[in-house]
Amino acid sequence: MRRARARRVASLSLLLAAAFATGCAAKKVAAERYELKGKVVSVAREKEEVTVAHETIPNFMEAMTMPFSLPDAEALKVVEAGDQIQATLVIGTDGSAWLENPIITKGLPGDTSATSGGERGARPGDELPDLSLVNQDGRRVRLRDYKGRALLVNFIYTRCPLPDYCPMLSTKFAEVNKALESNAELRPKTHLLSVSVDPAYDTPKVLRSYGAGYTEKFEDERFEHWEFLTGTADEVKRVAEFFGLEYYPEKEQIIHTLRTSLVAPDGRVHKTYRGNDWQPADVLRDVEALLAHGSTGGATGR
Repeated sequence: MRRARARRVASLSLLLAAAFATGCAAKKVAAERYELKGKVVSVAREKEEVTVAHETIPNFMEAMTMPFSLPDAEALKVVEAGDQIQATLVIGTDGSAWLENPIITKGLPGDTSATSGGERGARPGDELPDLSLVNQDGRRVRLRDYKGRALLVNFIYTRCPLPDYCPMLSTKFAEVNKALESNAELRPKTHLLSVSVDPAYDTPKVLRSYGAGYTEKFEDERFEHWEFLTGTADEVKRVAEFFGLEYYPEKEQIIHTLRTSLVAPDGRVHKTYRGNDWQPADVLRDVEALLAHGSTGGATGR
C-alpha cells in the first residue's frame, strides 16, 4: 500500500527550478522577495501568466486568488490548472511583480476545481443588472441608480500590497476623477465606482479612509463623484461576475483580475479595459466620445 502510494506521488510530482531569470524578469531589478505557495487556477501562456489561489504570505499579503507574471519559459510549458506551485514572488523597484524559481507539483488527473480561464463577463451592449451594494457611508445603492451618467467601474481591495495591481488602479482612477471633477461640463454626466473584492475586511469605514486618501481630500471628502462599494460576499460575487471576474469555489474567493468597465448613460456596458496598462487620458477620451455621440456600442479593450 505504501509502495503504491509512493509511486503515485512520484508520478504526479514534477519539480521545476529555474537556474537563471529569463525574459523580461532578467531586465528587472528586484526590491523585495517573498515565498508564495498555492494552487494554480488557470494558465494564460500567451501572456506568461498564471492565476494562483495562494496561501497567506507572511508579513506581506493575505490569502488571495489573483494572476501573477511567470516569465519562466520551461515552467509555462508544463504548468496546468490544478497544479500546486511554490515560487519566489519578486516585487521590482518599478512596482512590477513576477514569480521566480517555480517548483510545480502536478495535480491529480481530472481535477476540476480550477477555472477554465476563458473570456467571461459582460459584453458591449449588455445591460447592468439590478444589483445593490453598500457605499463608504453605509448607504445601500443600486447599480441602476447611476443610469443617465457615464459610469466607470473597477475592482480593488484595500490590503492589496502589489504596486502594479490595486494601488495602480486606484491611482489611475484618482487621476480620472480629478480631471472629471475639474470639468464643469463632464462632472455631472459621469461617476466612478470602486468595488472591493474583500468584503470581509473592507467595511464602509475602511473604504471611506482608503478612498479619502486617494482623493487627498481626507476629512473633507464627500464621495459625490467617486464612491467605494462593498456588501455581503454573495452581493459582491454577483456584481463581480457580471463584469467578468471569476469565482474560485474551492477557496470561496473571487479571482482578482484587473478589469475596468465603462458603462453608457443608458445603463449598458460600453467598453472593458483589461489589465493595468490603460492610461487615464485614453479613458477620458473614451468618456468624452461616448457622451458626445450617445453611443452604447463599443469594443472590448485590452
